Amino acid sequence: MFRYAYKRLADWKNAKPHTPLLLDGARQTGKTWLLKEFGKNEYENTAYVNFDSDPLPEEVFTGFNIPRIIRAVSSITGQSILPSKTLIVFDEVQENPLALTSLKYFAESELEYDICASGSLLGIGLHKGTGFPVGKVEELSLYPMSFNEFVRAKGGEAKFDFLESSNWDEISTLHSDFSSLLQEYCFTGGMPEVVKTYIGGQDLYKTRQIQKSILLGYEKDFSKHIPSSSLLPKVNLVWSSLPSQLAKENKKFTFSSIKKGSRLKEFEEAINWLEEACLVYKVDRCSKVGYPLKFYEEPNIFKLFPSDLGLLGCMANIDPASIFVKGTFFAESNGAFAEQLIAQTLIANGFAPSYHAKSNSQLELDFVIQYKDSVIPIEVKSGNNTKAKSLKTVLDENPNLTALRFSQMGFKRQDRLTNVPLFMADAWLRSLQKTGLKWPEPCAQVNKAQTCL
Repeated sequence: MFRYAYKRLADWKNAKPHTPLLLDGARQTGKTWLLKEFGKNEYENTAYVNFDSDPLPEEVFTGFNIPRIIRAVSSITGQSILPSKTLIVFDEVQENPLALTSLKYFAESELEYDICASGSLLGIGLHKGTGFPVGKVEELSLYPMSFNEFVRAKGGEAKFDFLESSNWDEISTLHSDFSSLLQEYCFTGGMPEVVKTYIGGQDLYKTRQIQKSILLGYEKDFSKHIPSSSLLPKVNLVWSSLPSQLAKENKKFTFSSIKKGSRLKEFEEAINWLEEACLVYKVDRCSKVGYPLKFYEEPNIFKLFPSDLGLLGCMANIDPASIFVKGTFFAESNGAFAEQLIAQTLIANGFAPSYHAKSNSQLELDFVIQYKDSVIPIEVKSGNNTKAKSLKTVLDENPNLTALRFSQMGFKRQDRLTNVPLFMADAWLRSLQKTGLKWPEPCAQVNKAQTCL
């Protein structure tokens, strides 16, 4: 199964010298598979340790003696460990914080061992008295599979390569084909096991059952890892409220809809816990569409999205018929699913989106992102009506800005506004990040012969 993160791992391996790599992400995003596949393809052998199911004793890491740790890892895995030839994998490393701290000493060792550590609850699993190896590891986050990755898995390399070509006008000629694939992606989401199950037989029932089992696993994690009996019900309340929060017209997270009279202070720790577990994305409001965005963020006012579109559909108990038959999926729930798609696509492509709204005003922009030394206002339209009064107002007030609109309409440039089809969002944003060209030309539109790297 193709994952963009594989290339990031290859770049890390080829950069000499390199520090240990720490792979973070929510459970079930494919971290274990990715590291094992990388070790199998790129090294002579892999020494894999799972600290959840087959842990090394904490005494092994006392004093952080690297030769002693290597001997213990070699013994428990049955693998000879050689610098540059063996990939050492510490999986679920949050279960042994001393093992996490040991990465600092691997980084400082004269012997250049290639070591990757991964975990799903790294920020939560750290115990008092242990330290995160700040500045001593390269960090990489693994998100659910993107739409482009889904296209590669379901539609094949030819469709994937075409989508990656950045020839936007040509890609638009296959609008119907890619929109059909997007429908399927909206049902499955990007959890690899879910995608694999769906592609294996397109059995909607089995696919939905895998999604439910993942959600059940998350809830078990709540009980297992939340240290406070008073915090657990709050995490459950925040988590279960996500579908109804996003179904509102303005999508702003409101505490009174969870519990009458409640405020941020009561649920702040619960939201932070879900963020650290990589289960939610918090999108803060910004008071002004200005550069730099950080100056105008209002972190106490925000939208909260789950990590995966398919899981949101499962949480909301969306009938597959509304996706595959009725064709009303994006328009339902005030466009919640279209916004969810764009939110997770922005974040997976390295952007840190905000949204813009003014108090006592109907003006609201779904997202605002910072790109180089400018900001880009974004509207997301779930239906065929692409009129955007708020976006027009912001552009009129800021003549130096150009904007994006993601919708179900075809690709089109209109003066300072570019309309990008929803199915093209992942390809467009990846191209924007990779090329370094001045917005709004994210790839080879000026020179058709130029290739997008």
